[in-house]
Amino acid sequence: MIDHSDRVVSRKEGTFQGVGGLDLYYQSWYPEGKVRAILAIVHGLGAHSDRYSNVIQHLIPKQYAIYALDLRGHGRSPGQRGYINAWSEFREDLKAFLQLIQAHNPGCPIFLLGHSLGGMIVLDYILRYPQQASVLQGAIALAPTLGKVGVSPVRVLLGRMLSRVWPRFTLNTGIDMSTGSRDPQVLAAIAQDTLRHTLATARLATEFFATVDWINAHVGDWQLPLLILHGGADRVALPAGSDTFYQRVNCTDKLRIEYPGAYHEIQRDLNYQEVMADLEDWLERHLPPETAQLGKGSAELEFPSS
Repeated sequence: MIDHSDRVVSRKEGTFQGVGGLDLYYQSWYPEGKVRAILAIVHGLGAHSDRYSNVIQHLIPKQYAIYALDLRGHGRSPGQRGYINAWSEFREDLKAFLQLIQAHNPGCPIFLLGHSLGGMIVLDYILRYPQQASVLQGAIALAPTLGKVGVSPVRVLLGRMLSRVWPRFTLNTGIDMSTGSRDPQVLAAIAQDTLRHTLATARLATEFFATVDWINAHVGDWQLPLLILHGGADRVALPAGSDTFYQRVNCTDKLRIEYPGAYHEIQRDLNYQEVMADLEDWLERHLPPETAQLGKGSAELEFPSS
């Protein structure tokens, strides 16, 4: 338990079983008192569940609980770094994670948030499993990699060629770390992050691009309330991709906000407070009526920079 003035944050960690019996790591943070809703977070390529302290700091005082997992091949979870046999492993792992959250919190509203590659995992899951996803209050995609990405065409071509014959072949993504955030403190924290990696395998590359194509081909089936937040100067996941996807979503309950000048780690960029305020506002408007009026806190929490 971490005491922050009049707020007590309860942090827990554990594992749950993913595809093939892999024990995947997760963390959860709970406010003191009644939980109004839960936000489940799926991180991006090379990242992990520790990267969302600004989200936690902002939402815990508003009586939200937060759950975040480490994807297979990432963070504290096992598996070759940056490798999957098939995209369905990400999808089924997320399904198991949501089942765990529901088992721990029966009847509590759940929102699902994905950042970058995690945004792709979230969108794919909801489109593939509309019945299971219908229990969610809504989905949030931060800087989803839906179009062109900041990886050189040579690396992409190499990945496609080697996927069948050498699927575990590993390359550095070559993504410039400075494209993550305009905040020097955040860049310094990223550079010192021992859980972070910059690796991707040939199989992941082909599965990724196939999934991008599938998502864009099925965007017309989208039915859940959707929020997309994207940096206008994102050079890792170009914002045009999420804009095209957004325009093709038929569901009327949708919102996309693009922040001029903002980079890829939108939740940790210089304008993160504006992003957090927009996220909170959208969440508040999508809470069920019976939980929307439960006691909202006002105390601000302080977490180490990460």
